[in-house]
Amino acid sequence: MAYFSFRPRLAHDRTVVRSICLGLVCMLAMACHKAPGTARDQLIYISEEKEIALGLTAFREVLKSAPLSKDPEVTLMVNRVGQRIAKAANKPEYVWEFVVIDDPDQINAFALPGGKVAIFSGILQYTQTEAGLATVMAHEVAHALQRHGAERYSRGILEQIGQIGALAGAAAGGVDPGVAIGAMSAYGVGVALPNSRGQETEADFIGLQLMAKAGYDPHEAVPFWERMSGCPRKMIGKFCFRSQNAIPEFLSTHPSDVTRINQIEAWIPQAMRFYRPEPIENTKPSILQ
Repeated sequence: MAYFSFRPRLAHDRTVVRSICLGLVCMLAMACHKAPGTARDQLIYISEEKEIALGLTAFREVLKSAPLSKDPEVTLMVNRVGQRIAKAANKPEYVWEFVVIDDPDQINAFALPGGKVAIFSGILQYTQTEAGLATVMAHEVAHALQRHGAERYSRGILEQIGQIGALAGAAAGGVDPGVAIGAMSAYGVGVALPNSRGQETEADFIGLQLMAKAGYDPHEAVPFWERMSGCPRKMIGKFCFRSQNAIPEFLSTHPSDVTRINQIEAWIPQAMRFYRPEPIENTKPSILQ
């Protein structure tokens, strides 16, 4: 009896595996995209309309609890720089909003799909000038334009489907579950670090062009990232250290300081083709220090 009850179960499991594989192939065929500006292959399963709606919802949730800056000069400056970056982005379907969140301890910024951009006041000590601020905002806007959030979301779906398929295959007697999941990790499924570093590099590349199109000198990106590193350029990783320097680059989701600056310097000549300087009104670097 055991023999005859096993065969239908085995056939069922194999049917499940085939169904999952077929569904995965169909999803891959529909989700293939080329990243704008770099033509990098992307897998994105969510529509841009849905992504924009999610971005708006997330932004509204953030604003419910985030204390906004009451400094009119900083708010004006962030909006001024933001509008220039938005014009350069040429994304008419986005409804742009720029806010400054009053959190001196948070050295960060973000841009959500749909043109929702937030700057935490803590990062202003590093931007120091409008060009430094443009470096940050252009980088974050580039993440949104390149749909990096949707790409990570889609990658999560792919990992879940892949793991389910591997476990179903193991149940059908094909391969040990541990070996299957280990193999997927070896090929990058389930390992987000390389993809995240690639997205950061892409945002640097596109962001440099955006700030140039907005009228900010791309050369100013280098001193900003030097300030973020906490070290003069020639001292990074040698006699000048910060906590991140103790983390090997291959274990980090961001490029190392030296790698990032070297890449930016190599891209500056290309970005300069887009640079048309514009007068920067009411610049007061002191309010950023």
